[in-house]
Amino acid sequence: MELDDFKQAWQALDRRLEQQHTLNALLYRETRLDKARRSLRPLVWGQRLQIVAGVCVMLLFAPFWLAHLDKLHLMLSGLALHVYGLMFVLSAARNLYLVTRIDYAEQVLDIQRQLSTLQAWRERVEWPVFAIIGCFIWVPLILVIFAWMGADVWANAPIVVWSWIASAFGCLLMLWGIVHWMRRSGRERALQRSKSGKSVYRAESELDELARFEREGLA
Repeated sequence: MELDDFKQAWQALDRRLEQQHTLNALLYRETRLDKARRSLRPLVWGQRLQIVAGVCVMLLFAPFWLAHLDKLHLMLSGLALHVYGLMFVLSAARNLYLVTRIDYAEQVLDIQRQLSTLQAWRERVEWPVFAIIGCFIWVPLILVIFAWMGADVWANAPIVVWSWIASAFGCLLMLWGIVHWMRRSGRERALQRSKSGKSVYRAESELDELARFEREGLA
């Protein structure tokens, strides 16, 4: 074989190897992006169910507070639960909007930024708000349940309601203590994972693997 023929054969082989490498990289990228996309599906279905639940809560408690406009404490209790249902709907709608904004045709860094917007919303806004409200919302719920059974706890035993409210503040204090302990004990990552949810964490992991693969490929 002549030297020129050998060089041409070597160059052809090099081009085929480069094409194969590019194809493998594209295949790996598509696989990771598909896994990231599928990781968010449980979140999507969960948010859709949350919207349904929120609408049901609103429909359940709207007639109650409208029927008790003459009793401020019962009206406010029913209205608080109605607003709580509305928050379910709005929060889920926000999550779905942020998920649909993720464009998997973009560069990995851009996709990570889009996912980080969803993650920041869930960690810094949604989780703290619902965690704090969750410590108190059971108080108006119990008042409404007793009212449905014909007993007005606030009118007949206000000290009991005040004890419930004190317990709610105790619940809030316990929540703060758990969060503070997790941060001090080096469990910040686990805390973030619980705030953002497993779906977002898994999608983030898939994108991190893809970003690492592309960095190593460029190195």
